[in-house]
Formats: sequence, C-alpha cells, structure tokens
Amino acid sequence: MLHDDPPRPLVIGHRGAPGYRPEHTRSSYELAFALGADAVEPDIVATRDGVLVLRHENEISGTTDVASRPEFAGRRTTREVDGTALTGWFTEDFTWAELATLRARERLGSIRQASASFDGRYPIIRLRELFEIIDIAGGEQRRLLRIVAEFKHAAHFDALGLPLDELFHAELEAAGWGRGDERLIMEAFEPTLLDRLGARGIRGKRVFLIEGTGAPWDLVLTGARTAPRYDSFMTEEGLLGLAGRFDGVSVGKARLVGGAKTRRAADAAGPPLTGADLVDAAHAANLEIYTWTLRPENRSLSAPFRRGTGRAAYGEWLGEFSEIIGMGVDGVFLDHPDLGVDARRSVTG
Repeated sequence: MLHDDPPRPLVIGHRGAPGYRPEHTRSSYELAFALGADAVEPDIVATRDGVLVLRHENEISGTTDVASRPEFAGRRTTREVDGTALTGWFTEDFTWAELATLRARERLGSIRQASASFDGRYPIIRLRELFEIIDIAGGEQRRLLRIVAEFKHAAHFDALGLPLDELFHAELEAAGWGRGDERLIMEAFEPTLLDRLGARGIRGKRVFLIEGTGAPWDLVLTGARTAPRYDSFMTEEGLLGLAGRFDGVSVGKARLVGGAKTRRAADAAGPPLTGADLVDAAHAANLEIYTWTLRPENRSLSAPFRRGTGRAAYGEWLGEFSEIIGMGVDGVFLDHPDLGVDARRSVTG
C-alpha cells in the first residue's frame, strides 16, 4: 500500500474524463488518471441481480444505446424515482449479463463532440472493474489513487430489495479492498445511506452531498413536510450539526461562485452561507468541503467568466477554477482533470 500526503485540493475526475471520452467507461477512467487526476468519481446504481454498475442514473436511455436495441424495447416503462416520474429504461430491470451487451454514449454529446465521437465503442462497466483500474494505475504511477464513490437513489433501491450499502460492502471484499481504506471516499445525497455505510464498519471518508434545492429524499420519506431542506445544513449551526457524523460536505459550485451574496460567517441564523464564508465555516466545523462540477464550456461557467456566445466554446475557465481553488476547498470535481491540475498549479505552485 502506498501512503502519501495528498495534494490539496484533490483533483477528482468526474465520472472519469468525460470531456474527452464517454463518461463511466474504462477508457474515461484510465484517461483521467493519465491526465493527473488524484481520484475518480463513479455514480453507483444496481442491476436486478444485485451487481453494482456505473451510470449517471438508473435510467440509462441517455447514456447507452438501449433505446436502439429491439430486444429491449419491451423494457421501456414509466417509474417514480425519488418522487419524480421518469420514462425510459432502468438498470434494476436488467441483469448484468444483459447490461454488458450495451454500449456507452456521452451524456453531454451536444457540447462534447470529441467525446461523443467515441459513442458506441465502449461497454458499460461494473464497480469491481473500476477497483481493478485504480489498483493498476496506482501501481504504474507509484502514487495513491482514490475513488469517490457516489451512491444514487439508495432509498429507491432499498424498496426493491437492493440495499446499496450491503452490495457495496460485498464488492469491496470481492475486490480485495477489505472494508475500505484511505483510498476510499463515499458520498450520497441521502444521509441515512452514509450512516449505514459507517455502521457496517466500512472505512473511508463519508461526505454528504448538498443539492441546490429541495430536501434529502430519505428524510422526505420519513419526515414528510418536516424534512430539513438542504439549505438548512449550509449555515454554521447546520454544519456543526454534521460534525462528528460525517467527514465532509460536497456542494454545487453555484454555492461558491456565480454572484450569490455572502454574509458574515459569525451570523449563525439567516440564509445559507456561500462562497469563502461557506468554506471557512465548514473547516471551522472540522468538515472537509468539495465542489462540483468545474467545466470549461461557457454554458457551465458563471457569467463573469463566459467569453463569446458559443455554449460549447471554452470561456475563461482558469479564472473561475482558480477562484474556487483559492477559497481553500478540499476537492474539485472536473470533466477535464488536466485542467484541474493546471488550475491547482497556478494557485498553489
């Protein structure tokens, strides 16, 4: 096992390197590490037979060729997921053997033509294959490489008899990762799932994902209208309430940049913290803070950093990335890991 003093912030390949290859494919993950990523982030969902696979969502029509496959036409259905009705094809209706016949497509193909040019070339992969990729890349590069595992729709899969925490524990054991170690970071929008991962004795940091709006679905199911909103965790009081329970929080970058008004960190009441105030308050509560997703295209940059009118054209990405890194965040998620490495170097030397 390699041990190191990790760089800050961690440069995390968001679903691999989807700026260059279709997300969640072996090629995308391998390229992310080759471009200097310290970690990669898979989204984890389950199949009907309990295999954990890597897809942005359990509805897969936008990220695979399933809609063009006549043998699966009858699987198209409408289902409620976390309170929203969705129509398409869902991983829980397929066995792994069936999903393994599909080919991946880039989810943001309309603005990622280079990545989309690889559509149809790669199969989708299981979580256990990503553990193998990390083991191999870490050995080749002689550095400690990490996984930031994001669990999607845990309450939904619980209701189907597919508990993600139990399945994940089994995958760790099968991959030779035991109960986890310093290479493992786990994140979810549902705090109950993070609690269950800890109760299973799985070692690794646990990070609470914070949406821009709404409330955690697992808490909605148990607390109905009294469920706390995500914003309620983004005050000094809310962050202190997470201290000792979790190791960090992860927020959309709109909470850090984009013109939102900040307030004095010393004021515990009032609206949610933003910008450097939020970063400082998280650290004061002994929580790490991560942010997603840093992208160079105009459509994803905050207004001051856009250049020209083309949505897919690169804007002043280095300026925005550097501003965020300069706030002292502990990790940044990017679709182009090499740009994150460059931005970190420009700020930290």
